Amino acid sequence: MPSYVIDEKCDGCKGQDRTACMYICPNDLMVLDVEAMKAYNQEPEFCWECYNCVKICPTQAVDVRGYADFVPMGASVVPLRGSEDIMWTVKFRDGTIKRFKFPIRTTDEGTAVPDGGYPEGPGDLNDQNLWTEPQSGGFDVLPTK
Repeated sequence: MPSYVIDEKCDGCKGQDRTACMYICPNDLMVLDVEAMKAYNQEPEFCWECYNCVKICPTQAVDVRGYADFVPMGASVVPLRGSEDIMWTVKFRDGTIKRFKFPIRTTDEGTAVPDGGYPEGPGDLNDQNLWTEPQSGGFDVLPTK
């Protein structure tokens, strides 16, 4: 299910020209209604459900209706993002609450190397190898049958 904004919680990131969800959305779906000062998903059908907007929202105003493989039926999941980690709180239908904590970064923002530092691949779109293969798999040449 695509992300959606809970109007009562959204403050438009306190009047800035660009909200946190607009900044983080990889598909540029989140926009700011400047009259209402509320963010919204302009094209929900194109949402990848990556949870980036949900995790970054400082007021927890963005939510995604979860699938059963991630969120049990009738449960809710709320992420709380800190500077070093993210805490996922799952509230089940029976009222049980479980929390899971995970680190969010291993590199400083803006320092990640896009290709992982591996040499450029063959560059042939018809090649079955991925861009950095075979080196990223730890091979000089990929094994064959």
